[in-house]
Amino acid sequence: MLTFYHAPMSRSGRVHWLLRELDVPFETVRCDIPRQDGSGARDPRNPHPDGKVPALAHDGALITESAAILLYLTDLFPDRQLGIATGEQGRGAYLTWLFWYGAVVEPVYILDVLGVADHPVAQASFRGRDAVAARLIAALDGREWLMGDRFTAADILLCSPYLYFPDATPDHPTARDWIRRCTAREAYLTAMEHD
Repeated sequence: MLTFYHAPMSRSGRVHWLLRELDVPFETVRCDIPRQDGSGARDPRNPHPDGKVPALAHDGALITESAAILLYLTDLFPDRQLGIATGEQGRGAYLTWLFWYGAVVEPVYILDVLGVADHPVAQASFRGRDAVAARLIAALDGREWLMGDRFTAADILLCSPYLYFPDATPDHPTARDWIRRCTAREAYLTAMEHD
């Protein structure tokens, strides 16, 4: 059984969305988490070592961090076609999108919120919002999804910051149309309804 540790309106929303896309049985444990506004607290039921979400327990294994959970789930259920399997063409690009998110995209937006995105070290290490937008727009040019004609967990992960911070959405029709396609999916709407 999959046990999903989740707090609505948090980073775990993207895992919730993927679980709905996979259409597999899972148990949800709603957890309190410390919030940026000072509310919330660490939930003793949450096994995440940092008290954060998402976390996923499966057959005695604990998986944390969004990209790791998305990869774990898409590898666990390859027949659902929401990932790119080992040995399948495009696996490298799929892995790159998942890990680029945590290594570049999220830091770029956090540094921007903190007001230090223009620092030379930040620019050399991560670039900035314009570079993130340019890479996404170039990848989506003439394509429906990041992996071409196939919606994957990479689309879920990479569009997720714009769902919570719509003002950060790249001001380009390619990006806006992609986000619109993502959020029109039944699984996304179901996940939001349950939250």
